[in-house]
This record gives sequence, C-alpha cells and structure tokens, in this order.
Amino acid sequence: MAELIVYGIVLGSIISLGAIGLSLVYGIIRFANFAHGDFLTAGAYVSLFMVTGILSWIGIPDNTFGSLSFGWRMVIAFPVSMAAVSGVAILLDRILYRKLRIKGSGPVMLAMSSLGAAFIIRMIILIIWSSDSLFYRPGVLRVALELPLGIKIRPDQILILFTVFALVSLLHLFLQNTKMGKAMRATADNMELALISGIDTERIIIWTWGIGGALAAAGGILYGIDVQLHPYMGWNFLIPLFAATILGSKGNIYGALIGGLTIGIAQQVSTAFLLPTYKLAVAFMIMVLILLIRPQGIFGKE
Repeated sequence: MAELIVYGIVLGSIISLGAIGLSLVYGIIRFANFAHGDFLTAGAYVSLFMVTGILSWIGIPDNTFGSLSFGWRMVIAFPVSMAAVSGVAILLDRILYRKLRIKGSGPVMLAMSSLGAAFIIRMIILIIWSSDSLFYRPGVLRVALELPLGIKIRPDQILILFTVFALVSLLHLFLQNTKMGKAMRATADNMELALISGIDTERIIIWTWGIGGALAAAGGILYGIDVQLHPYMGWNFLIPLFAATILGSKGNIYGALIGGLTIGIAQQVSTAFLLPTYKLAVAFMIMVLILLIRPQGIFGKE
C-alpha cells in the first residue's frame, strides 16, 4: 500500500501540472478547455520528435545521466517542447476562442470548439506517429531504488517529483512577485475591475494560455518518461484533470495542486482493490461526489 501511495504521488504530481494550467484558464477566462488533455499529448510528442529526430540529426549524444533513462537530448527538448505547446495554445486562442468570445458565444459553444481542437491535435499525432505506444529511449534498463516499507521507486520518478516541485515553485514566485503575475491574479478576481484599472486583459489572456500550455506540455513529457507515449494519453487524462480542478476549486492553482495529488493517490490505491482499467472511473466518481456535496471545491467559498 505504501508503494501505491508513492506511485500515486508521482502520478498526482503530473496530473497537478495539467490541472494548474486548466485552473488558470478557467479562473481568468471562465472557460472549460477540453483540448487541455491533448496539450499534454502534444508536449510529449514534440519532445519525442526532438529527442529521436532533430537532436539526433544534429549529432547531440544520446548518453543517459547515470541511472536516469535520458540525457542531454531530453534536457534540451523539455523547454523547447513547453515553448512549442505554449505557442499552440496561444495560437488556438487567437484564431478560434478569441473570435468566439468577441461574437458573444456562450460556454457550450466554446467547450464544443475546444473539443474539436482536441480531435484535430490528436488526429495530427495519429497521422504522424500512428497509434503505437512509443518510448523516448526504448531498451533502457530502469533500475528501481529500494526504500523502507518495501517501496521501490525509479530515479526517473524522483526527478519527476523534483521537476514538478520546481515548476510549481516558479509559478508561485511569478504570480506573487512579478507585475504580470499580480495583474493575472487581479484579472482572475474581477476582469471588469481589472479593465477599469487599466490592465490589458487581452495580454493577460495570452500569458494565461501560454503558461497553461507550457505546464500541460511538461506534464505530458514527464508522463512519457515515467510510462510511455500514446496518442490517447491526454484524452485519458482529461477526467482526472477536471476532477482535480473541481476538487481543488476552479481557478485556484494551489487547490489544483492538492486536487491532482489526491486524484493520483486515489487512482493508484484503487488498483489494490480494482482492476487498473477502473482508475478513470475512480477519478470520475470523485468528481461527481464533489459536484454533489461541495460543488465549489474544498478551497472554494460558500
């Protein structure tokens, strides 16, 4: 059981990255983005293209760092992939969502348009890479470390936890200590008041999409390192992402972090009693229970 909890924390940290981005977008634009899960997939596959394609062609060595399953190629690909998906998220907003907002489209139309965008992203990935499951570096022997209580954890998973902690800490510092971060928080509290105060809300929206897309990409890459890549990985993450966002209170990034960890642990622990295929059902049940019992989330106000 202790081992499942540790694996749940690893999975939950990845869910948290996606949920924080989803929560940011909802908090500022009031928009449930169904394409957010496929941003995770896009990040993972852009990184795969960098690691096995571009960086291989230009001669970057493929050596691994000690007992980790990757080396310099992944170190370079990670921020590039985050930037690429950040750009895709901003582009989608500029050419699609913004036009719908200007026309006064309601939440249902925006949600349906994001669902269409999700299908497009997924189909592009399927066309290029097919539906096969892939690895960043196949054939690497993944040695696990022995911890007390019979817990086994791979060095990759330890690095995943440190990476998530670093990214969340950087986001916290950005929101608390920079002018743009404070403007984003003000816009999330009250967009109309932010406009009256002279804040450029369109610029805030661009930053929001950029950060949300980058965090989703990071989550997808980390999941690919931990498990494997497949075109439907982001779609399978969609329910846990929404469950974590709702559990932690929509628009609350710290709540999304706690919600993601909770969902991840619940999903992994459930495999001790249920088949692994029911993990999504566990996330869905938690989401439904929260909507029925406390729809504002655990950190939301009455």
